[in-house]
Amino acid sequence: MVGAVPPRATPKRAATPRAAPRTAPGAKERAPLALERMERQYGEPYWFLDFETPFQLLVAVVLSAQCTDAMVNRVTPELFARYGTPQKLAAAPREDVERIIYRTGFYRNKAKNIQGAARHILERHGGEVPRTMDELLEVPGVARKTANVVLELVGDNEGVCVDTHVGRVARRLGLTRAPDPVKVEQDLMRLYPREQWGRLPFYFIMHGREICDAKRPACGECFLADICPKRGVVARASSE
Repeated sequence: MVGAVPPRATPKRAATPRAAPRTAPGAKERAPLALERMERQYGEPYWFLDFETPFQLLVAVVLSAQCTDAMVNRVTPELFARYGTPQKLAAAPREDVERIIYRTGFYRNKAKNIQGAARHILERHGGEVPRTMDELLEVPGVARKTANVVLELVGDNEGVCVDTHVGRVARRLGLTRAPDPVKVEQDLMRLYPREQWGRLPFYFIMHGREICDAKRPACGECFLADICPKRGVVARASSE
């Protein structure tokens, strides 16, 4: 009809933006190749921390936060000689525990956590370190990093331990773009089969220490240079 008002066009709905992938192109192919080369370079995994029991391993990992493994290994011989069981650590004078672990940093909070962990393990688990992720995450001072390390020793591994080295190497290899350790863990769990989750952190940590340094990565000497997209090496070297 002449002069009739045309029907109003139905507005188009804006497309829902798709989440950006957290890996660089070729990550699925690059991930196993990188691990295979690191295994050849660094040999069989070994523990960086010194301990004799699962409880001592838990305590050592808690102490390693914001501290080098070498320093933890200098502190724990006295700590474990005096208070190496949940029973002894739970009953220890707080001042003495703080004195022993002082050099690991944040010693007051760490003393509180490891003594709280000892009491929790005594009261809830009869003095035995729990063997599931859910139970370990209820222990004072224990987050996923610590739980994954302990589970590698005492139970079925349920994830990948992500520390600063693991996160940095994974990002530079284009296996993740996430800064959050939990998301880095999720991305690595998608790329690697479960049977490799426990071994994986050793190789990423070794590579981070030996070659892929936070501020000055030795890319010219790296045996992964031909497959590494070097994500963040230049732009983020000072903050990695």
